[in-house]
Amino acid sequence: MDEQKFLFWQKCLTWANVLTLGVGLLVAFAGNSIFFEIHNGYTQDVFFQGNEIEGDMLKFKNWLFGIIGGTIVGFHLLMIMISENAFKQKEKWAYKALWYALLSWFVIDSSISLYTGALHNIVIINLVALLLIGLPLMMTRRAFFP
Repeated sequence: MDEQKFLFWQKCLTWANVLTLGVGLLVAFAGNSIFFEIHNGYTQDVFFQGNEIEGDMLKFKNWLFGIIGGTIVGFHLLMIMISENAFKQKEKWAYKALWYALLSWFVIDSSISLYTGALHNIVIINLVALLLIGLPLMMTRRAFFP
């Protein structure tokens, strides 16, 4: 693979994770904002028969979003650090680690979402993140496995 193409896709990988890290911050600190209006609406439909989430349940949801957002931030910060260091140096373990982390999250999260009927989470969140981060990984495969 041409070095300039590799560096382009490596930077795309880093910036995809920066963007996703930003989403994690929004989840943690702005989970009830306009950014999540569609997701929250579907969540209300699936789990609360369309009723608005209020009181202690809203407090519980906000606590969960804080934990989830913090986890998203940590996960993608680690992916950024790997992308900017070992991945950039074309260390095979880094390529594999990024794929394993991405796919393990995707399969577990999507399976639970499917099981609970939260298909909106798979479509709005999971598939977008998988494509956003998976594309640069697919495009750089030959740099690691010629």
